[in-house]
Amino acid sequence: MKRIFFIGISGIGMSGLAKIMCEQGYEVLGSDLKRSYATDELEEMGIKIFIGHDERNVEGADLVVRSSAIKQGNPEYERAVKDGIEVIKRGELLALLMNREEGIAVAGTHGKTTTSSMLGAAMLSVDPTIVVGGIVPEIGSNAQGGRSGIFIAEADESDNSFLYLNSSEAIITNIEADHLENHGSYENIERSFIEFMEKTKKEIVVNVDCDNVRKIIGENPKVTTYGIDSKEAHIVGGNLRVKDGMSCYDVHIGGELIGEFVLGVPGDHNISNSLPVIYLALKHGVDVERIREALRKFKGAKRRYDVLYDEGIKIVDDYAHHPTEIKATLQGAKSVEENRIVAIFQPHRYSRLKFLLNEFKGVFKGADEVVIMPVFAAGEKDEFGVTLEDLLEVSEHKNIRIERDEKSIEDYVAGKNQDITYLFMGAGSISALAHRVAEKMKG
Repeated sequence: MKRIFFIGISGIGMSGLAKIMCEQGYEVLGSDLKRSYATDELEEMGIKIFIGHDERNVEGADLVVRSSAIKQGNPEYERAVKDGIEVIKRGELLALLMNREEGIAVAGTHGKTTTSSMLGAAMLSVDPTIVVGGIVPEIGSNAQGGRSGIFIAEADESDNSFLYLNSSEAIITNIEADHLENHGSYENIERSFIEFMEKTKKEIVVNVDCDNVRKIIGENPKVTTYGIDSKEAHIVGGNLRVKDGMSCYDVHIGGELIGEFVLGVPGDHNISNSLPVIYLALKHGVDVERIREALRKFKGAKRRYDVLYDEGIKIVDDYAHHPTEIKATLQGAKSVEENRIVAIFQPHRYSRLKFLLNEFKGVFKGADEVVIMPVFAAGEKDEFGVTLEDLLEVSEHKNIRIERDEKSIEDYVAGKNQDITYLFMGAGSISALAHRVAEKMKG
């Protein structure tokens, strides 16, 4: 196999694998509907990118890799099948790479990108391969090849592709109902995580502050526990405090005090995310002072509390789109921001808004003001019978409104000159809006 074609190559998961395969000496090509920062970066590596999908693009390919968004009917997919070219999903390629090395798979409904990015940053000194779902500032990319035989990757439960993995070690940050358009029920999600645990060969480091995680671990001998609230856990973060806008805390492992750590991103949820990172980095021989320094400098993966502008007014871009993520992000912001906090939220998918509507109750409590944008459909049709007005009613926030015009939001933010933190939240096009506003502020 020499030539690999990626359909949907600019996706954050696809582009990372394309980079790894290119670094391993394969001829890599791919296609996507439009250009992005990812296509520019891939072309700089010598990867040929086709804008638009055309069946002729896959001619001569030995293997075709498709993103989960690519279905039957795509001309490149159909041509590959017709010509007898092997077609696999992104998750299958990730598994082919990880399963032959000492893999560390990071799973969970929330926090897996931050945790896998943090783990990669903490373990850079041992030269791991890294493939995550966000841009890690420490490597300036979402992927890098390594020579140690350690492979750190984000494990995606949204379409059950994490079940292709047979990693040596795993982290489970939490389990909640999400992506029900794929899973159908929470019970199916739970069964998938149980199977993921069974497939992990050596050790599973799990967050027992999460009731749903604690419910499924039983007496599994492969499980190592961590937590903030659960003092009986093997890895415990305690004495949480904020100093100079930074999260500070003490870490105990097996009852032994490892010391104080300072984390460069806000929120108790991120302190929790750091606990398995500290444990596994130590286990793989990283010096504790290197870990401490990496966490202190860690500013999060791109789109995880990503500060775009900070001159009186602060503009933050964050991927939070599930109610639990929104609540945690706002709580973290409240703990470190002295400014008034304005949350600008773009709901993601009509199906998610419908299935999780009641969970939005009280999630915006950490914001002084909330602006709700129209739903980012992600290809779905508006046929789930849920409205933005329903969201306003459920939220029970006293200062919340709908704004359908992006230009009005731009003008609203740019017209302010007082101390306000604007927190743009969502998994859709709101990130581009946040960047436009930040550029406008810079003049």
